[in-house]
Amino acid sequence: MVERVTATPAALELIDKLKQKYGPLMFHQSGGCCDGSSPMCYPEGEFLTGDSDVLLGKIGGSSFYISEAQYEYWKHTQLIIDVVDGRGGMFSLEGPEGKRFLMRSRVFTPEERQELNI
Repeated sequence: MVERVTATPAALELIDKLKQKYGPLMFHQSGGCCDGSSPMCYPEGEFLTGDSDVLLGKIGGSSFYISEAQYEYWKHTQLIIDVVDGRGGMFSLEGPEGKRFLMRSRVFTPEERQELNI
């Protein structure tokens, strides 16, 4: 089965570290400018999702949501969550670690698009 969102080993390692500190986590990708253009990591339930958010999948056992508008833009791609050195969004949990989550992507193959019905 094709996953719409995955994470690199480095991202999974950071997710595990953050889970040890904060408990269960969740992610949200809203798009837009400033903090909204990076995947944001929160304690599970701290960010309230709404009817315009799509559950894309899970990474490291944590739910990953994306705004409906961003989903429409990215639905033909697999999102790959990575981590790099630097400061991320000021409300995202990885900031104090000197790391930030980063979204990479790749276009689904024709076979994957068929499987996903897109």
